[in-house]
Amino acid sequence: MTLQAASKRIGIPRLAFQRNRCLPPRRNMIPAPRINSGPLLERRADRELPAVHNERKWLRTFPIFAVAVGAAMLGIFNYQKSSSSVVSSTLYALRTSSQAREILGDEIYFAQQIPWISGEMNQLHGRIDISFWVKGTKSQGKMRFRSIRPDRMSYFRTEEWSLEKEDGTVVQLLNSDNDPFRQSD
Repeated sequence: MTLQAASKRIGIPRLAFQRNRCLPPRRNMIPAPRINSGPLLERRADRELPAVHNERKWLRTFPIFAVAVGAAMLGIFNYQKSSSSVVSSTLYALRTSSQAREILGDEIYFAQQIPWISGEMNQLHGRIDISFWVKGTKSQGKMRFRSIRPDRMSYFRTEEWSLEKEDGTVVQLLNSDNDPFRQSD
């Protein structure tokens, strides 16, 4: 038996049946909780949604975020350079060079606690051109190392390995007698 036939049997007019059938059931909408109105103890399906505020507070903090991300990237890239084998090898070669020990003294290491390695270190494309400050027991100076690889199948060729003193004079370490980077001909 259909719903319409059942409504005829019990005496509900057809118009009233259709009117009630088309309308959704009535619910009372409960307002959304306000700020500091207490704990929300139950979740109801008939609760109003909170009002959406179209505020752009993030626009004020975005420049701070961008600066923080940029500083972190610079720090990470510099740490990667300072812990590379090229920097370790040049620092070791500087420690074992008699000419550098004569200028800087013993215990040669980075001049700052967190060293800044400036320049390019691109071993994949065959370009290394770095410089950083070093110090010893006597003085400090800026060490520069430059090496290139002419083509993909050749070895790196050192073009410059020098130490700039505090007074501005540059000492070429590449041509000294105990040069670890000297090319054998």
